[in-house]
Amino acid sequence: MKRRTTLIALGAVAILGACAAPPSRPSLPVAATYPEYRVPDDLAARRATVLSEGTPLIAHVLQPRSKAGERLPTIILCQGTGGLQHYHLAQAFAFARAGFTAITFDYRGWGESRGRLVPVDMTASPRRDMQPQAVEAMEVRETVDPAEQTRDVMAMIAWAAGEPETDAARIGLWGTSLGAAIAAEATILEPRVRAAVLQVGPYDLRQGGAAAERIFAEAGRRARGDLPYPRPAPRIPGALHGHRVSENYQTFSPLEDLTRLAGRSAQPAILVIDAEYEELFDNRQHGQRFFERLRAPKDRVIIPWIKHYDIYRGDPLRQAVRHAVDWYERHLK
Repeated sequence: MKRRTTLIALGAVAILGACAAPPSRPSLPVAATYPEYRVPDDLAARRATVLSEGTPLIAHVLQPRSKAGERLPTIILCQGTGGLQHYHLAQAFAFARAGFTAITFDYRGWGESRGRLVPVDMTASPRRDMQPQAVEAMEVRETVDPAEQTRDVMAMIAWAAGEPETDAARIGLWGTSLGAAIAAEATILEPRVRAAVLQVGPYDLRQGGAAAERIFAEAGRRARGDLPYPRPAPRIPGALHGHRVSENYQTFSPLEDLTRLAGRSAQPAILVIDAEYEELFDNRQHGQRFFERLRAPKDRVIIPWIKHYDIYRGDPLRQAVRHAVDWYERHLK
Protein backbone atom coordinates (compact mmCIF):
# COMPACT_ATOMS: atom_id res chain seq x y z
CA MET A 1 0.00 0.00 0.00
CA LYS A 2 2.28 2.48 1.25
CA ARG A 3 5.30 4.17 -0.07
CA ARG A 4 7.11 6.34 2.46
CA THR A 5 8.10 9.79 1.39
CA THR A 6 8.60 13.27 2.77
CA LEU A 7 5.51 15.43 2.27
CA ILE A 8 6.04 19.13 1.65
CA ALA A 9 2.74 20.91 2.23
CA LEU A 10 2.46 23.88 -0.12
CA GLY A 11 1.68 27.25 1.38
CA ALA A 12 -0.64 29.76 -0.23
CA VAL A 13 2.26 31.90 -1.47
CA ALA A 14 3.91 28.92 -3.14
CA ILE A 15 0.67 27.95 -4.87
CA LEU A 16 0.10 31.45 -6.23
CA GLY A 17 3.66 31.62 -7.45
CA ALA A 18 3.28 28.37 -9.36
CA CYS A 19 0.11 29.62 -11.04
CA ALA A 20 1.81 32.80 -12.18
CA ALA A 21 4.35 30.98 -14.37
CA PRO A 22 2.91 27.77 -15.88
CA PRO A 23 5.54 25.25 -16.96
CA SER A 24 6.24 24.83 -20.67
CA ARG A 25 4.77 21.73 -22.30
CA PRO A 26 7.07 18.82 -23.13
CA SER A 27 7.87 18.42 -26.81
CA LEU A 28 6.92 15.42 -28.91
CA PRO A 29 7.33 12.49 -28.88
CA VAL A 30 5.96 11.09 -25.63
CA ALA A 31 8.53 10.87 -22.84
CA ALA A 32 10.28 7.51 -22.64
CA THR A 33 9.47 7.24 -18.94
CA TYR A 34 6.19 5.55 -19.95
CA PRO A 35 7.56 2.80 -22.23
CA GLU A 36 4.17 1.10 -22.75
CA TYR A 37 2.77 4.27 -24.31
CA ARG A 38 3.88 3.86 -27.92
CA VAL A 39 2.20 6.10 -30.45
CA PRO A 40 2.09 5.38 -34.22
CA ASP A 41 3.65 7.84 -36.63
CA ASP A 42 0.33 9.24 -37.87
CA LEU A 43 -0.57 10.51 -34.39
CA ALA A 44 0.97 13.23 -32.22
CA ALA A 45 1.11 12.99 -28.43
CA ARG A 46 2.21 15.08 -25.52
CA ARG A 47 2.55 14.22 -21.87
CA ALA A 48 0.96 16.40 -19.18
CA THR A 49 0.62 16.64 -15.42
CA VAL A 50 -2.84 17.40 -14.03
CA LEU A 51 -3.62 18.13 -10.38
CA SER A 52 -6.58 16.35 -8.79
CA GLU A 53 -7.16 17.67 -5.29
CA GLY A 54 -3.45 18.52 -5.25
CA THR A 55 -2.33 15.05 -6.38
CA PRO A 56 -0.38 14.99 -9.68
CA LEU A 57 -1.89 12.74 -12.36
CA ILE A 58 -0.03 11.77 -15.53
CA ALA A 59 -1.99 12.22 -18.76
CA HIS A 60 -1.34 12.02 -22.50
CA VAL A 61 -2.99 14.11 -25.20
CA LEU A 62 -3.38 12.41 -28.59
CA GLN A 63 -4.28 14.04 -31.92
CA PRO A 64 -3.93 13.33 -35.62
CA ARG A 65 -0.43 14.51 -36.53
CA SER A 66 -1.93 16.48 -39.40
CA LYS A 67 -3.99 18.48 -36.86
CA ALA A 68 -1.51 18.63 -33.97
CA GLY A 69 -2.15 21.64 -31.78
CA GLU A 70 -5.57 22.38 -33.24
CA ARG A 71 -8.66 22.87 -31.09
CA LEU A 72 -10.75 19.72 -31.60
CA PRO A 73 -13.70 17.98 -29.95
CA THR A 74 -12.19 16.05 -27.06
CA ILE A 75 -12.76 12.59 -25.55
CA ILE A 76 -11.39 11.65 -22.11
CA LEU A 77 -10.98 7.90 -21.54
CA CYS A 78 -11.74 6.21 -18.19
CA GLN A 79 -10.47 2.68 -17.55
CA GLY A 80 -11.97 0.14 -15.18
CA THR A 81 -10.81 -1.66 -12.04
CA GLY A 82 -7.03 -1.78 -11.83
CA GLY A 83 -6.63 -0.47 -15.37
CA LEU A 84 -3.84 1.77 -16.64
CA GLN A 85 -4.13 4.35 -19.38
CA HIS A 86 -2.22 2.37 -21.99
CA TYR A 87 -4.69 -0.54 -21.71
CA HIS A 88 -7.10 1.21 -24.06
CA LEU A 89 -4.79 2.74 -26.63
CA ALA A 90 -6.73 0.99 -29.42
CA GLN A 91 -9.76 3.11 -28.54
CA ALA A 92 -7.72 6.29 -28.03
CA PHE A 93 -5.95 5.84 -31.39
CA ALA A 94 -9.31 5.27 -33.14
CA PHE A 95 -10.77 8.44 -31.63
CA ALA A 96 -7.71 10.51 -32.58
CA ARG A 97 -7.72 9.14 -36.14
CA ALA A 98 -11.40 10.09 -36.40
CA GLY A 99 -10.43 13.73 -35.82
CA PHE A 100 -10.84 14.05 -32.06
CA THR A 101 -8.41 14.96 -29.32
CA ALA A 102 -8.16 11.86 -27.11
CA ILE A 103 -6.91 12.19 -23.53
CA THR A 104 -5.81 9.21 -21.46
CA PHE A 105 -4.67 9.37 -17.84
CA ASP A 106 -3.96 7.25 -14.77
CA TYR A 107 -6.10 7.63 -11.66
CA ARG A 108 -4.36 8.76 -8.47
CA GLY A 109 -2.08 6.05 -7.09
CA TRP A 110 -1.92 4.15 -10.39
CA GLY A 111 0.73 4.00 -13.10
CA GLU A 112 2.94 7.07 -12.95
CA SER A 113 0.34 9.22 -11.22
CA ARG A 114 1.13 10.09 -7.61
CA GLY A 115 -1.02 8.78 -4.80
CA ARG A 116 -2.66 10.50 -1.86
CA LEU A 117 -0.18 11.21 0.93
CA VAL A 118 -1.17 10.20 4.46
CA PRO A 119 0.85 11.41 7.49
CA VAL A 120 2.52 8.61 9.46
CA ASP A 121 2.05 10.38 12.80
CA MET A 122 -1.71 10.82 13.19
CA THR A 123 -1.33 12.57 16.55
CA ALA A 124 0.78 15.51 15.37
CA SER A 125 -0.81 18.94 15.73
CA PRO A 126 -1.87 20.63 12.49
CA ARG A 127 0.04 23.56 11.16
CA ARG A 128 -2.52 26.31 10.63
CA ASP A 129 -0.50 28.99 8.82
CA MET A 130 -0.41 27.28 5.38
CA GLN A 131 3.38 27.44 5.32
CA PRO A 132 5.52 24.58 3.95
CA GLN A 133 6.26 21.78 6.38
CA ALA A 134 8.14 18.49 6.20
CA VAL A 135 6.44 15.41 7.60
CA GLU A 136 6.86 11.68 7.16
CA ALA A 137 4.04 10.32 5.03
CA MET A 138 2.82 7.22 3.23
CA GLU A 139 1.65 7.25 -0.39
CA VAL A 140 -1.56 5.30 -0.96
CA ARG A 141 -1.15 3.13 -4.06
CA GLU A 142 -3.45 0.95 -6.15
CA THR A 143 -6.71 1.46 -4.30
CA VAL A 144 -9.99 1.27 -6.22
CA ASP A 145 -12.19 4.09 -4.99
CA PRO A 146 -14.93 5.15 -7.45
CA ALA A 147 -15.60 8.37 -5.52
CA GLU A 148 -11.96 9.50 -5.70
CA GLN A 149 -11.63 8.36 -9.28
CA THR A 150 -14.71 10.34 -10.29
CA ARG A 151 -13.08 13.43 -8.82
CA ASP A 152 -9.99 12.61 -10.89
CA VAL A 153 -12.15 12.60 -14.03
CA MET A 154 -13.69 15.93 -12.96
CA ALA A 155 -10.17 17.35 -12.61
CA MET A 156 -9.30 16.08 -16.08
CA ILE A 157 -12.36 17.84 -17.53
CA ALA A 158 -11.51 21.09 -15.75
CA TRP A 159 -7.93 20.91 -17.01
CA ALA A 160 -8.78 19.87 -20.57
CA ALA A 161 -11.31 22.68 -20.97
CA GLY A 162 -8.46 25.21 -20.81
CA GLU A 163 -6.01 23.39 -23.10
CA PRO A 164 -5.34 24.55 -26.68
CA GLU A 165 -6.23 21.14 -28.17
CA THR A 166 -9.71 21.09 -26.59
CA ASP A 167 -12.95 22.64 -27.76
CA ALA A 168 -14.46 23.22 -24.32
CA ALA A 169 -17.98 23.22 -25.78
CA ARG A 170 -17.48 19.70 -27.17
CA ILE A 171 -16.14 17.43 -24.42
CA GLY A 172 -17.00 13.74 -24.27
CA LEU A 173 -16.23 10.84 -21.94
CA TRP A 174 -15.59 7.18 -22.71
CA GLY A 175 -15.61 4.57 -19.94
CA THR A 176 -15.44 0.82 -19.70
CA SER A 177 -16.47 -1.57 -16.89
CA LEU A 178 -16.09 0.32 -13.57
CA GLY A 179 -14.79 3.19 -15.70
CA ALA A 180 -18.22 3.32 -17.37
CA ALA A 181 -19.83 3.91 -13.96
CA ILE A 182 -17.21 6.54 -13.14
CA ALA A 183 -17.70 8.26 -16.50
CA ALA A 184 -21.49 8.12 -15.97
CA GLU A 185 -21.18 9.80 -12.56
CA ALA A 186 -18.87 12.48 -13.96
CA THR A 187 -21.33 13.10 -16.81
CA ILE A 188 -24.11 13.58 -14.26
CA LEU A 189 -22.06 15.99 -12.16
CA GLU A 190 -20.28 17.97 -14.89
CA PRO A 191 -22.51 19.95 -17.28
CA ARG A 192 -19.64 20.47 -19.73
CA VAL A 193 -19.82 16.80 -20.78
CA ARG A 194 -21.79 16.82 -24.01
CA ALA A 195 -21.59 13.11 -24.94
CA ALA A 196 -20.58 9.86 -23.27
CA VAL A 197 -20.07 6.25 -24.36
CA LEU A 198 -20.39 3.78 -21.49
CA GLN A 199 -19.57 0.13 -22.15
CA VAL A 200 -20.11 -3.01 -20.04
CA GLY A 201 -20.65 -0.94 -16.91
CA PRO A 202 -22.33 -1.57 -13.53
CA TYR A 203 -24.33 1.49 -12.50
CA ASP A 204 -25.16 0.75 -8.86
CA LEU A 205 -22.29 -0.54 -6.70
CA ARG A 206 -24.16 -0.73 -3.39
CA GLN A 207 -24.65 -3.99 -1.52
CA GLY A 208 -27.18 -4.94 1.11
CA GLY A 209 -27.66 -7.47 3.90
CA ALA A 210 -24.65 -9.18 5.44
CA ALA A 211 -22.30 -7.73 2.82
CA ALA A 212 -23.27 -4.20 3.80
CA GLU A 213 -22.72 -4.98 7.47
CA ARG A 214 -19.21 -6.25 6.72
CA ILE A 215 -18.49 -3.11 4.73
CA PHE A 216 -19.71 -0.85 7.55
CA ALA A 217 -17.51 -2.74 10.01
CA GLU A 218 -14.52 -2.36 7.69
CA ALA A 219 -15.20 1.38 7.37
CA GLY A 220 -15.21 1.69 11.16
CA ARG A 221 -11.88 -0.09 11.47
CA ARG A 222 -10.38 2.19 8.82
CA ALA A 223 -11.73 5.29 10.57
CA ARG A 224 -10.15 4.19 13.87
CA GLY A 225 -6.80 3.48 12.21
CA ASP A 226 -7.06 -0.27 12.75
CA LEU A 227 -7.22 -1.11 9.04
CA PRO A 228 -4.26 0.27 7.10
CA TYR A 229 -4.25 0.36 3.32
CA PRO A 230 -2.47 -2.76 2.02
CA ARG A 231 0.70 -2.73 0.00
CA PRO A 232 0.36 -3.13 -3.78
CA ALA A 233 0.31 -6.77 -4.79
CA PRO A 234 1.65 -8.41 -7.97
CA ARG A 235 -0.81 -8.59 -10.83
CA ILE A 236 -2.39 -12.00 -11.44
CA PRO A 237 -3.35 -12.67 -15.08
CA GLY A 238 -7.12 -12.80 -15.47
CA ALA A 239 -7.84 -11.38 -12.01
CA LEU A 240 -9.02 -7.92 -10.98
CA HIS A 241 -6.25 -5.85 -9.47
CA GLY A 242 -6.23 -3.33 -6.64
CA HIS A 243 -7.67 -2.89 -3.16
CA ARG A 244 -11.34 -1.88 -3.05
CA VAL A 245 -12.28 0.93 -0.68
CA SER A 246 -15.60 -0.80 -0.07
CA GLU A 247 -17.32 1.90 1.98
CA ASN A 248 -17.09 4.27 -0.99
CA TYR A 249 -18.78 1.69 -3.19
CA GLN A 250 -21.75 1.89 -0.82
CA THR A 251 -22.37 5.54 -1.67
CA PHE A 252 -21.77 5.21 -5.41
CA SER A 253 -24.82 4.82 -7.65
CA PRO A 254 -24.98 6.66 -10.97
CA LEU A 255 -28.31 4.89 -11.48
CA GLU A 256 -29.87 6.76 -8.56
CA ASP A 257 -27.94 9.96 -9.24
CA LEU A 258 -29.53 10.28 -12.70
CA THR A 259 -32.27 12.32 -11.04
CA ARG A 260 -29.75 15.19 -10.93
CA LEU A 261 -29.99 15.48 -14.71
CA ALA A 262 -33.74 16.15 -14.61
CA GLY A 263 -33.42 19.91 -14.29
CA ARG A 264 -30.68 20.33 -16.87
CA SER A 265 -31.94 22.01 -20.03
CA ALA A 266 -29.33 20.42 -22.32
CA GLN A 267 -29.09 16.68 -21.78
CA PRO A 268 -25.83 14.83 -22.50
CA ALA A 269 -26.01 12.30 -25.33
CA ILE A 270 -25.32 8.89 -23.79
CA LEU A 271 -24.66 5.60 -25.58
CA VAL A 272 -24.81 2.44 -23.43
CA ILE A 273 -23.03 -0.65 -24.79
CA ASP A 274 -23.64 -4.00 -23.10
CA ALA A 275 -22.39 -7.56 -23.61
CA GLU A 276 -25.21 -10.01 -24.33
CA TYR A 277 -23.84 -12.67 -21.98
CA GLU A 278 -22.50 -10.36 -19.26
CA GLU A 279 -21.37 -12.61 -16.43
CA LEU A 280 -20.22 -10.12 -13.77
CA PHE A 281 -23.63 -8.56 -13.09
CA ASP A 282 -27.22 -8.59 -14.35
CA ASN A 283 -27.65 -6.31 -17.37
CA ARG A 284 -31.32 -5.90 -16.51
CA GLN A 285 -30.38 -4.23 -13.22
CA HIS A 286 -27.57 -2.12 -14.69
CA GLY A 287 -27.30 -1.21 -18.38
CA GLN A 288 -30.99 -1.68 -19.09
CA ARG A 289 -32.26 0.21 -16.03
CA PHE A 290 -29.73 2.97 -16.51
CA PHE A 291 -30.73 3.37 -20.16
CA GLU A 292 -34.45 3.39 -19.37
CA ARG A 293 -34.00 6.24 -16.89
CA LEU A 294 -32.06 8.40 -19.33
CA ARG A 295 -33.67 11.18 -21.27
CA ALA A 296 -32.92 11.61 -24.96
CA PRO A 297 -30.59 11.77 -26.77
CA LYS A 298 -29.71 8.19 -25.89
CA ASP A 299 -29.16 4.77 -27.44
CA ARG A 300 -28.28 1.27 -26.29
CA VAL A 301 -26.34 -1.38 -28.16
CA ILE A 302 -26.06 -5.02 -27.06
CA ILE A 303 -23.12 -6.76 -28.70
CA PRO A 304 -24.26 -10.36 -29.32
CA TRP A 305 -22.58 -13.57 -28.21
CA ILE A 306 -19.99 -11.99 -25.93
CA LYS A 307 -19.13 -11.90 -22.23
CA HIS A 308 -17.68 -8.98 -20.27
CA TYR A 309 -14.01 -9.25 -21.27
CA ASP A 310 -14.64 -10.19 -24.89
CA ILE A 311 -15.24 -6.53 -25.72
CA TYR A 312 -11.49 -5.88 -25.49
CA ARG A 313 -10.42 -8.03 -28.40
CA GLY A 314 -11.18 -9.02 -31.96
CA ASP A 315 -14.46 -8.22 -33.68
CA PRO A 316 -16.31 -7.18 -30.47
CA LEU A 317 -13.62 -4.55 -29.87
CA ARG A 318 -13.98 -3.30 -33.44
CA GLN A 319 -17.77 -3.18 -33.11
CA ALA A 320 -17.65 -1.24 -29.85
CA VAL A 321 -15.12 1.25 -31.25
CA ARG A 322 -17.20 1.75 -34.39
CA HIS A 323 -20.35 2.44 -32.34
CA ALA A 324 -18.40 4.88 -30.14
CA VAL A 325 -16.87 6.80 -33.04
CA ASP A 326 -20.27 7.04 -34.76
CA TRP A 327 -21.83 8.38 -31.54
CA TYR A 328 -19.16 11.04 -31.08
CA GLU A 329 -19.38 11.99 -34.77
CA ARG A 330 -23.10 12.64 -34.29
CA HIS A 331 -22.99 14.41 -30.93
CA LEU A 332 -19.56 16.09 -30.60
CA LYS A 333 -18.88 17.38 -34.11
